[in-house]
This record gives sequence, C-alpha cells and structure tokens, in this order.
Amino acid sequence: MKKYEFTGETKTIEGIYGAVTVRRIRALVSFGAVKAGECGGWLEKEENLSQDGKAWIYGEAKVYGEARVYGNAKIRGNVQICDKVEVCGNAVVSGNAMLCDTAKIYGNARVCGNTQIYGAAQVYGNAFVYGKAEVCGNTQVYGLTAGGLLCLLTVAMLVVLVLKYFKISEEVLND
Repeated sequence: MKKYEFTGETKTIEGIYGAVTVRRIRALVSFGAVKAGECGGWLEKEENLSQDGKAWIYGEAKVYGEARVYGNAKIRGNVQICDKVEVCGNAVVSGNAMLCDTAKIYGNARVCGNTQIYGAAQVYGNAFVYGKAEVCGNTQVYGLTAGGLLCLLTVAMLVVLVLKYFKISEEVLND
C-alpha cells in the first residue's frame, strides 16, 4: 500500500547541475507524526522516498536525482539532497543542509544548519553535525560529534600529520 502520492503541484528549482522539476507529495495514510492528507516536501520521482517505513520529507525540503530517503528518516526545512545520497535509519536532516554525491547519513545521526556533506562522506551513529560544517571526501563522522569543533579537529589533525611527515622527511634526508 502506498503511503504518499504526488499532489500535481510542481516547480522548477535550480539544482546543483541545473534546473530540476520537483513535485509536492501528500500522505495517503497516517504514520508516525504524519497525518493522512498532510502535504510534504518535494521529490523529483517516486524512487526518492520509500513507500515503506516512516521516512518523510517535510515542508520545502527537496530530494532529487538518484537520492533515496528510507527507513524512519526525516528531512525538514530547506534541505536539498541529490545525486546518489542515502538518508536512512532514524537520521534527521534539517535547516539549509546540502547533501550530494554518494554521501550517506544513517543510524541516529542529526545534520542541521548550513552543513554541506558531499563526496563519499558518511555520518552515522549518534553523530550531530551542525552550523556551517563541511564534511567531504571519504570522511566518516560517528559517535557524538559537534559541528564547528569537527572542522577545528580536522584542521588540527591535518597540521599534525603534515608536521610529522616533514619531520620524517627531514630525518631521512639527514641520514
């Protein structure tokens, strides 16, 4: 049984790679905190949001491309999710977050604010990424994590690694 349908309302948005037409959704049945008849967010196609589970796209959030939201995940605010991103489990993404490429958000992870997550990055467990944090590449964020602190720790670790590399290179050259 389907849990949502498209309302017929469409709009064209400026996606990362150009214009995309998205369609508003409406719940057909009540599930979780969503009531039958409630309008949700915007999808490019049905494959973007599973008809199973309690996952839901709220308000002005947009999911397009090959991105998938499933399980009990919640997408709120003015979030944009595209490419091959997966958001699942009990994850919540809100605010003005932008998720793209092959990023995956799962478990009990929370992503909010103006966060950008892209590349093959993964945010999972009880991780909380917020503010203007940027998570990219093959980074994995898990456990209990804070936004701004994450960036500082990442920079600090890079500085330590660079210093260690140059110290090793100096020792090799001096031998």
